[in-house]
Amino acid sequence: MEEFLIIEAANGNGNPKVAGLAYGGGKMNLPGWKYPVVVDLAGLEIPEQVPLLANHENKVASRVGMVAAKVVNNTLEIEGDIVAKGDQADDIVAQSKAGADWQLSIGAEVKKSELVKGKRTVNGQEQTGPFYHIGESTLREISVLPCGADSGTKLKVTASFNIGEGPEEIKAEEQIEEQPQKKEKTSVDKSKKETPKPDNPEVKKEQPKAPEKTEAAADVALLAIREERERVGKIQAICAGEYAELERQAISAGWSPEETSQKVLKALRENRPAADVNIIVKRQPQGAEMRKTLEAAMCLRIGIPGDTLLAEYGNETVHRGDEISDMSVRQLLVECMAMEGMDAPRAFGNETIHAAFSTVSLPGILSNVANKKLLQSYQAQPIIATKLCSSGDLNDFKENERFRLTDAGDLQPIGADGEIKEGGFTEEKATNQLETYGKKFCLTRKMVMNDDLGAFMKVPVAMGNRAARLIDQLFFKRLLSNPEQRDGKKLFATEHLNLLTGATSALNPEGLRLAVQMFLDQVDADGQPINIEPRFLLVPTGLKHTAIELTKGATLVIAGGDATAGTIPTIRPALNALVDENLVVVSSPYLSNVTYDNASSTAWYLFGDPQAVDTWEIGFLRGKRTPTVERGDTDFNTLGLWFRVYFDLGVREQDHRGMVKSAGV
Repeated sequence: MEEFLIIEAANGNGNPKVAGLAYGGGKMNLPGWKYPVVVDLAGLEIPEQVPLLANHENKVASRVGMVAAKVVNNTLEIEGDIVAKGDQADDIVAQSKAGADWQLSIGAEVKKSELVKGKRTVNGQEQTGPFYHIGESTLREISVLPCGADSGTKLKVTASFNIGEGPEEIKAEEQIEEQPQKKEKTSVDKSKKETPKPDNPEVKKEQPKAPEKTEAAADVALLAIREERERVGKIQAICAGEYAELERQAISAGWSPEETSQKVLKALRENRPAADVNIIVKRQPQGAEMRKTLEAAMCLRIGIPGDTLLAEYGNETVHRGDEISDMSVRQLLVECMAMEGMDAPRAFGNETIHAAFSTVSLPGILSNVANKKLLQSYQAQPIIATKLCSSGDLNDFKENERFRLTDAGDLQPIGADGEIKEGGFTEEKATNQLETYGKKFCLTRKMVMNDDLGAFMKVPVAMGNRAARLIDQLFFKRLLSNPEQRDGKKLFATEHLNLLTGATSALNPEGLRLAVQMFLDQVDADGQPINIEPRFLLVPTGLKHTAIELTKGATLVIAGGDATAGTIPTIRPALNALVDENLVVVSSPYLSNVTYDNASSTAWYLFGDPQAVDTWEIGFLRGKRTPTVERGDTDFNTLGLWFRVYFDLGVREQDHRGMVKSAGV
């Protein structure tokens, strides 16, 4: 809030003028802002005309006038007219004329703000943090208020005054001033009549001129006295008894009323309180909203695309996060402390790090950001097992039985009595069991001091890669072990009609033809064909190109002939008719990796589509199909903040039908 003058138009004509100091450039304590606010006048966009409102009410009836604003000596001053004739405008003018104080308040829209913890010079004044520096804003309106938002601030309103007087007032004053002069003149004339006059003719000629000269001088003196009294009266009205020294100086030095007004305004500015303005702004996000903004900023900084964040955070939060995505790790710590009401030490060091690590916000933000980075890495890693296995949800870590209903009889003809024969189903059981796999990592004091967020994020990236590879590792380890089944036989066995051995098992046209035939001949529990075709050809890396040649179609070859005469295309036929099987070649280095038991560079497999037949299952705990990052407890023996990543996972075979192994030797 600042000073506000209402200057009534001369002779009562025209609109009342308004002038005042709207903002002094210092700190302000505003509702909804945790720390004081300083508006940078260098970044304040000021329209040519600004509405003058009553009490910040955005209504037609509340607009009482229009003003122009400008920055003068790092302060915001306004002047303009009260143009409205309604009750609110009339009350403002009437109460001001009666001596009531009014205050000004500006309404601004914040475009850019920053929390300053140290010192910063704004509007020519050095301010000490913490405070919000409003770097860019737009002036929207200026309001007239009866009192300020800060009840502890005593603000003044300069008394209203007239810059001119009506004709009747001047005429009355002239009569008052002239009456004593006329009486004095009359008494002088009477005394002159009683004095004998000399007979000198020259004197007689000059006597008529003397009274004319005296009367003219008296008129000039009367005018000068009247003007001086007017000047003094206006100065006294302007100073209003509160600026006695200025009043004495103005009277003795011959200042004009206008010059005196400027001196009084200057004195008001110099004596203004520190928190002296009420600004209506869009406040910075606070609490959970601010936390999401910081999360979005850190995600963008480590390379997570903004499009992937929109669904969780929303467009506005992602936009705000993008504006501060260059925030340092140090600043992130300070912001988390501020959200929880902590004051950051003046110098950044161990005390700041320890305090920030003790907050709830910082570990939560970092764990969420690490989760997203790990998920990005996890999804980018190719996983072979997910192509060959189905997915299932398990509720706990006990061994879970998985049941499969098998048709135990065909449809029977209905007899003359119309009775439908009973059928039945047999249950085949398989199992799966979850295990928890995990590791921990740390945001160290060194990473914070070096502002090395990249080094910290390398760990969840590696964890994401490892988690994806873990699925393949578990699958291929069990596949190569050829585990024993409930019936006492191995998963791949001649009794299960899914194992091809001997010289005919090599990966060539004949071996592939035999394997496909074996796959198609598999039967269900009641001896009926499973009627499932092979979909995937799984081979070690050394057989990848052989598999591709066996499964690709004919090749169009352009060869021979004169270029001008045209060339003759020829068709190179496929190596065999197996191209019609539409097999998808899948290659994996795990099959021939010597660190795995029973690894082989010659063995290969056929798998059915996991959507059509239950061959293998990848089990997850209650639908959680990705790894999880959580904050850990701060370890006293470690200068850092611990996090842990874990993955609940189980991979088991479900049914020996729907897959065939060929030994390749």
